[in-house]
Amino acid sequence: MKKLIIAITLLTSILANAQDKPKLVVGIVVDQMKHEYLNRFSSDFSENGFKRLIKDGYSFQNVHYNYMPTYTAPGHAAIYTGTTPSVNGIVGNDWFNKATGKDMYCTDDDSVSTLGDGVESEGKMSPKNLQSTTITDELKLATNFKGKVIGMSLKDRGAILPAGHFADWAFWYSKTGSFISSTFYGENLPNWVTDFNNEKHYETYVQKGWELLKPKETYNESLTDNNPYEGKLYKKTPFFPYNLKDMYENNDAGVLRATPFGNNLLADFAKKAIEKEALGKDEITDFLTVSFSSTDYIGHILGPRSIELQDTYLRLDETIADFLNYLDKTVGKGNYLVFLTADHAGAENVTYLKDNKYDVTNTNSKTLRNDLEAFSETTYGDDLILDYSNSNVFFKKDIIKAKGLNLNDVKQTFKDYLHTQKFVKRVYTEDEILASSGSDYYLKLIANGFDPVQNGELVILEKPGYLEYSSTGTTHGSPYAYDTHVPLLFYGWHIKKGESFDRKEITQIAPTLSQLLKITYPNGTKAELLQEILIKK
Repeated sequence: MKKLIIAITLLTSILANAQDKPKLVVGIVVDQMKHEYLNRFSSDFSENGFKRLIKDGYSFQNVHYNYMPTYTAPGHAAIYTGTTPSVNGIVGNDWFNKATGKDMYCTDDDSVSTLGDGVESEGKMSPKNLQSTTITDELKLATNFKGKVIGMSLKDRGAILPAGHFADWAFWYSKTGSFISSTFYGENLPNWVTDFNNEKHYETYVQKGWELLKPKETYNESLTDNNPYEGKLYKKTPFFPYNLKDMYENNDAGVLRATPFGNNLLADFAKKAIEKEALGKDEITDFLTVSFSSTDYIGHILGPRSIELQDTYLRLDETIADFLNYLDKTVGKGNYLVFLTADHAGAENVTYLKDNKYDVTNTNSKTLRNDLEAFSETTYGDDLILDYSNSNVFFKKDIIKAKGLNLNDVKQTFKDYLHTQKFVKRVYTEDEILASSGSDYYLKLIANGFDPVQNGELVILEKPGYLEYSSTGTTHGSPYAYDTHVPLLFYGWHIKKGESFDRKEITQIAPTLSQLLKITYPNGTKAELLQEILIKK
C-alpha cells in the first residue's frame, strides 16, 4: 500500500510538471498599430478587449523595433525569430537582391502551387526565404512535431513568416474571398477550410456595409470625416456610410481587406481553426498566430487621424473581447497564453504636418532614382545606378570596373551629392554599416536591418517626418520612434499583472516565449529576455 501511495505521488508530480505549460499560445499581431492608439482611443474601448489585456495582464509601454526598415514582413519575422533582418534575411516586403540581380518578394516560392480557390500567383508562397528558425519552429521540435502550429492572416507574409518552417498550416486571404494556402504545407486544404470558404462568410460583411459603430461625436480623437489627408477607398469619397456591396461588385472580395470586417472574418476563421484542429485540447502546447491586417490597409489609405481608422480600432476591440471569451470557453481560463503586439507603427500624414507649419514634405522613389541617374550621367557620362529600392542604392559594378573607376570613390561622390538633398539626414556606405560600432544610434538600426549579400552599396536615412509616399494616408519604414514604438501585452497563463516603462526591443519576445515554454531559443536570437514576466505569480 505504501509503495502504491509513493507511486501515485510520483506520477502526480510528473504529470504536474508535464502540464506546467499552456495548452495554447496565441500570438496576435495588429498591422501598423502605434502604441499611442491604446491611449488615444482608450475612453471608447470596452472593458473586455484591449483593456482586459492591459488590466489583467502585463503591459510593456516602451517597446521598439531595433532595425530599419520597419515593414510588415521584417516585423513579423523579427517577432517570431527573435532577431533582426541582418540575421533572418527578411530585409523588406520586396526588394532588389544584389546576389541574384533580381527583384524578390519575401515569401515567393515558384516550386509550390496554390491550394484552394485563389489566383495561382497568390498561393505560390512559402517560408523558404526565412533564414532562421521561429519560436513556432522550436515548439514543433520540442514536442517531436506533436504540438500543432497554424498561422493565419489576410496577408500571405503575415501568416507564413510567424508560422515558420515546420508549421502544420498557414492560411491567407485571396481576392476571391477564400482562405488559401500552398502545397508547401500539404496536398489539399483541410476539409474544414474548404467548408468555411464555401459558406462565403465575406458576403455577410459586404451586404451590411460599413457604418460608424458609435455616434459620430464619439470620434473626437480624429479629424473630420472626408478631410484632405485621406485617400479614396476603392475610388469612393472617404465619407460614412460606405456601400461595400457596390465596392465589391466593381472590384472583388479583396475590398474587405480595407474595412474593419477583414479583421472580423479572420477572427471567425481563427475560432473555426481552434474548433476543427482541436487546438489547446490536450497537454501538448499548440500555437496559433493571428495577424490582423485591415488596420494597415486603412492606415495606408486614410491615415492615422481618420475616423475610419478609429472606428476600425473600436471594432477590433470588440473582436478581441469576443475572441478572448471564446478562448475562455473552449480552452479554459488560465490554460492559454496570449501576446499582442504590432509589426511596425506608422507616421503622421506629411501634408497634415506641413499644414500645421512643420517644414517636411513627401518624397518620391521614382524621382529620386531619376535624379541619381541624371547625376551619374553628368558626373561620369554613364548611368551607374543598377537599382534603388527600400532606401538602398545599388551600383552597376561591372560598368564601374570597365570605366576604370574606384567603387569607393564612386560611393563617396554619390554620398556627397545625396547630402545636398533637403530630405536626406545621412547616407551610409556598405563599409560603414558593416563596421558600425554602435556609437551612432541610427547606423546601428540600419546595420541590424542590413544583409550584405542582398542589400545595396548605399543606404539613405531621410530626416524625421519625411515620407517616401503619397500626399494622403500614411506609411512606415523609418527607424524613428513613430515607426518603431508598438504595444506589447501579455495575458493569461502564468502572466502576472503589471507594467514596465523600461525600453524593450521587439526581438525579446521570441526568446522570452522560449523561456516560458522551457524550449530551445530560435537559432538566430541574441536571447535577451523580458525578465519582468518570467517570475511566476
